[in-house]
Amino acid sequence: MTTRAWLIPIPALLLAGCGNGSSGPTTPSGPASFLTGTWRGTLVLQVNPGDPTAPAPSSGTMEWTFEATPQSNLQSFRASIRADHPWLGITTDGTTTITPGNTAPADIATHGEFSSPRGCRGTFGSVGRAVMTRIDADFTGTDCMSATFAGTISLVKVP
Repeated sequence: MTTRAWLIPIPALLLAGCGNGSSGPTTPSGPASFLTGTWRGTLVLQVNPGDPTAPAPSSGTMEWTFEATPQSNLQSFRASIRADHPWLGITTDGTTTITPGNTAPADIATHGEFSSPRGCRGTFGSVGRAVMTRIDADFTGTDCMSATFAGTISLVKVP
């Protein structure tokens, strides 16, 4: 008597190809972007640039952490931003994009809003260049609709 394949119970067929009941399938992790992770550096900022009574530029530390937005071809990111600056001490989130592709070097642009230390909402924007381990960009914005700021950021990737 021969056993025909169509007579083998379905559970037996399923177990035959599943590695003896070992753990189930796993989702492959996608590729990571060079931008993903934490970057630290310096913010140099001037309040009300162009105003004859504007204070001199001052500096502070800045930390940005980038997390890729799902299904964005690794070109859109959520940026968690913390500035420890005498005039602009903030913690906020922004939206970042890199172009023309998702590899370094790339143009980088970030924008967002923040809760101002002066009790209002402010806006910021940043445009610059990102390479594998360094970002150099401008950093501009408004604060309480009565002050503007302009400066630069220089960040290096934290290993």
